[in-house]
Amino acid sequence: MPKPKLTHPALDQLAATPEIFRALMAGLHEQQTEWSPGPGRWSIAEMLEHLSHVEGHCFRARLDRILAEDAPLFADYDQDAFYAAGTYSGREAEESFAHWEEQREDNLELLASLDPLVLSRKGVHESCGEFTFEQLLNAWAHHDLSHVRQLADLLRTQIFQPGMGKLN
Repeated sequence: MPKPKLTHPALDQLAATPEIFRALMAGLHEQQTEWSPGPGRWSIAEMLEHLSHVEGHCFRARLDRILAEDAPLFADYDQDAFYAAGTYSGREAEESFAHWEEQREDNLELLASLDPLVLSRKGVHESCGEFTFEQLLNAWAHHDLSHVRQLADLLRTQIFQPGMGKLN
């Protein structure tokens, strides 16, 4: 009898997000990906590097530890500190996107191979307390959708709003 495979709505969203990003970014020029709406606000290139970084250093790292350990303790992922340190700066948008997309494919392959029983495995977050692997999956999909919204807002503000004239 074949082993059951993990299915979850979050996995569908995680699989769809790269295509959503690719469609939204179609036709963008490098200069447009480097535009920021103001001090302390991320450009598209910085957002894509954040996605690449968080995919491996937060979500995959947590996934691996939850699978390997009983109730591991996780520190906060401080994106503001990484941003301030320049972790997300100075990289080409397409390079960051390609790295994120590659990591995402690997992560989806692993996730799809897991037994559904992993959904109840637990971790402990230093600020939020105990959480399940299923809650981590939901947080991962939520994170993706937050950045879909951010990308749409950056495109709306930079590309379309200036050309609206009095229609805004």
